[in-house]
Amino acid sequence: MTRVTNGVATKQRRKRVLKQTRGYFGNKSRLFRYAHDAFWRAGAFAFRDRRKKKSEFRQLWIVRINAACRTLGISYSRFISGLKQLNIELDRKQLSELAIHNEMGFRNLVEQVINQVKE
Repeated sequence: MTRVTNGVATKQRRKRVLKQTRGYFGNKSRLFRYAHDAFWRAGAFAFRDRRKKKSEFRQLWIVRINAACRTLGISYSRFISGLKQLNIELDRKQLSELAIHNEMGFRNLVEQVINQVKE
């Protein structure tokens, strides 16, 4: 019986990994042994961070809204609570964009909330 090594498939697999790790630093882009580890690690981080990205953006929007609210004399928590009482259903992304690009519109929302709280 002849010895079967399946060298063609091995070479293809190694070429595919090295092609995907092109641009990595040092041996991680040149040697299969290190490139393979780097390739799998990068995939794991990418998978994790695609999910983490959502919470990081939400945190960013909350920080922006809080900063805009504080300049107008109300805390973030009171602002969000007041919006819920007024049945204004804007998500944090929309509120953040409003605070950045349309300051008068955001100021009107804050005034509505402040008037609601006083009553």
